[in-house]
Amino acid sequence: MTFRSRWVAVVDDDAAVCDSMRSLLEAYNLDVYTYQSAADFLKEPPDIACLIVDYHMPALDGLEFIDELRKRGSQVPVIMITATANPEIECRAAELGIQRVLRKPLSHQALLGTIGEVLSDLG
Repeated sequence: MTFRSRWVAVVDDDAAVCDSMRSLLEAYNLDVYTYQSAADFLKEPPDIACLIVDYHMPALDGLEFIDELRKRGSQVPVIMITATANPEIECRAAELGIQRVLRKPLSHQALLGTIGEVLSDLG
């Protein structure tokens, strides 16, 4: 699977997850920013094609983070990753325009396929 070079941001409070996501995505020719908190991302949001965000984070959870991002006018495509199987989370995610909610554990193929779908929707 190959992607045209596009910038993707990963926001996850776990440094190991950020590092492994960066390695995986860079192996598929994606340019990656990583952040360990929503606050760090919100200080100066980069121009990106796709945002991957964890649901469980301190301070702002994934939904609160995307809500704040939307209030700031960003319509960046979002993929949220969660270990929680909760219909309320998925409903709220849909309301915020989050393209996909993926459940942990997830395979590299599932993540890469979803990113491919999101980026191909951008044209």
